[in-house]
Amino acid sequence: MKRVFISGCYDIIHAGHVQFFTEARALGDHLTVCFASDQVLLAHKNRRSSIPQEHKRGLLKALEVVDDAVMGENSTIGLDFQDEFRRIKPDVLAVTEDDQYESIKRALCKELNATYIKLPKTPPLFEPVSSSGIVNWIKAPDTAPVRVDFAGGWLDVPRYARKGAFIVNCAVSPTVSLNTWSYEKRSGLGGSGAWALLNGKSGVESELKLGVGWQDPAVITETGLCVWKSGDRPRLKLKRDGAILNGKMALYYTGMEHDTPGAVDKERDYDMIERAGALAAKAVEENNLNLLGDSVAISYQMQLKEGMLPLPEITTAIACKYSGGGFGGYALYLFKTEKTRDSFVANYELAIPIEPYLSN
Repeated sequence: MKRVFISGCYDIIHAGHVQFFTEARALGDHLTVCFASDQVLLAHKNRRSSIPQEHKRGLLKALEVVDDAVMGENSTIGLDFQDEFRRIKPDVLAVTEDDQYESIKRALCKELNATYIKLPKTPPLFEPVSSSGIVNWIKAPDTAPVRVDFAGGWLDVPRYARKGAFIVNCAVSPTVSLNTWSYEKRSGLGGSGAWALLNGKSGVESELKLGVGWQDPAVITETGLCVWKSGDRPRLKLKRDGAILNGKMALYYTGMEHDTPGAVDKERDYDMIERAGALAAKAVEENNLNLLGDSVAISYQMQLKEGMLPLPEITTAIACKYSGGGFGGYALYLFKTEKTRDSFVANYELAIPIEPYLSN
């Protein structure tokens, strides 16, 4: 009988694991699965097991493709399974092609006259997922804010980052959830960052893979009124509760979707963007709404230079600008008082009030 042995954390058993088990079982006549003990998981992954280890053993043994399940308790990183491996003396050690501990596993196999086999990745039968991803999904919040940006936009895109420059934005409510979305989609409010957070994913990494900036998921996760340092990753310089914005903000929907990835490489005045960002950072530091309005006005003038259509002129507003990448979506309007803000919302069907959002 040809015995095959595999090992892993297997903290939360999912379909990807079962696919690997099936491929490994095909290499012989008997499959032993070794899973990491609670102590090993805590030491190596810095997290508690999702279920008691004996329950994990029972689940693994119940799988038709698994002939036996044992527990790895050795403290050696990458070889927590070695005590069971030495006891069983299998013919084959099967690993995935991205095995991080190949050299020490090959040495163990050579010592015990076992064959080390690296299984190539095959097309997944299901959307790929990891145990860590499942944990993050379970821990994901039920609701998330969206965001508005005041100044410095595009300087969060790594290739356009400038040393000493700033991006200023604010998380806002009403919040959204997987079932409730009170805003138009593709509208410049960082919805993709909120959606990633609600699904337990890293919005920063998702946005960077799209070739756009990190500011949306950064402020949606951080919440509050934030000043960020321009660069290839989020670095928070200053955070306020946003109280100066209470009752002072409204969104106006332009009636057109916008496309941030499609606008990233357009020609624009980055000196003007940097100047607006610096002014907005000063405004947040001083809690100065009028100064923040001045920075928004500069941002809007840059957007007009970029070719965006003029927004409706509202005489009671301090300033306005397109949110996010512009060329559609929502526009942000700032007001001096809640009364003038509410009057604007009452008179414009496509306008909605928003408030700064700060998590507890």
